[in-house]
Amino acid sequence: MPRSSVPAERPRRFHAEPLILVLRHLEAALAWGPVSIEVPDPDLGRGHYPGEQVGPQGGLLHRPLRSWCDLAEGLSCRLRTPRGLDDTHVLLTFEPLGAEAPWHAGSGEAERSESPQERYGAASDFARVRKFEDAGFLLPWLEAVKRLRLPPGARVLDLGVNRGDELAAFEWVAGAQEVRFVGVDHSASALAEAREAFADARHAFVQADLNALPAGLGRFDAVVSVGTLQSPGVDDRALLRRLVQEHLEPRASLVLGFPNSRFRDGEVVYGARVRNLREPDLSLLVKDLSFYRRYLHQHGFRTFLSGKYDLLLTAVRGQPSEASDESGSPQE
Repeated sequence: MPRSSVPAERPRRFHAEPLILVLRHLEAALAWGPVSIEVPDPDLGRGHYPGEQVGPQGGLLHRPLRSWCDLAEGLSCRLRTPRGLDDTHVLLTFEPLGAEAPWHAGSGEAERSESPQERYGAASDFARVRKFEDAGFLLPWLEAVKRLRLPPGARVLDLGVNRGDELAAFEWVAGAQEVRFVGVDHSASALAEAREAFADARHAFVQADLNALPAGLGRFDAVVSVGTLQSPGVDDRALLRRLVQEHLEPRASLVLGFPNSRFRDGEVVYGARVRNLREPDLSLLVKDLSFYRRYLHQHGFRTFLSGKYDLLLTAVRGQPSEASDESGSPQE
């Protein structure tokens, strides 16, 4: 039956039904397009746990707004801004998301239409993304940068720097104003934007392949790389060994970001997805993280894993011990 022939129905109102029934209702109705439901106002349950009874007569089940956001994400939907209906209920609308962003793995159209160097360039669809305007990316990144304890005048190498969004955090964190950046990327147009954003003469941006870093880069107090090491064609393990052996100062640190999300129709969706798999699969991500942690522990680093949409592996060396063995100790 065509969608246009489906009659409009009043949104179903829920009171104290189990969440599984709400889920089943949405799954069936979303086949026809956006779905609205009426649910107990999350503000009625401030201080309550999900599933506790709330309301004037205690006949409503509380679910926080965060829970509805998680449900929308799990259903590959956008949750529109809730609208108040009365003293007890709000209207929630779930709207199915469109296609994944063209730069993700398996997007053949993007691969055919763009040169490899400019797939993430200034004119690409990727250039629309401002990840640090999303708290799910910004807050973990700021915490990771704070762990580094950079010395005055530190040199920071950013592999896959693009336009340099993540470098701004070093200037936002107290005590890191005099950092000197060296950024490496294969996109000339993205590097042009980075040079404009960080025009100080103490910064340098180099166009190069990460598998063949140019000679003369020197050693660094920190290396950062977000969402780049797992890119097709990058020998990430060989690159990691080269960084540790040739480009790190004795007390250097690293922050390595592993994508654990995709973009769909302008929304970030939790969970890494590999080529040829329809659903997210974290097994390869876990395997890569295990290798990185084991290798860094063998070379005297302590590691910390944080983040949500990007899993951030922070590795520090030569600093006073303040972590338990669970955070990664050299004897591992």
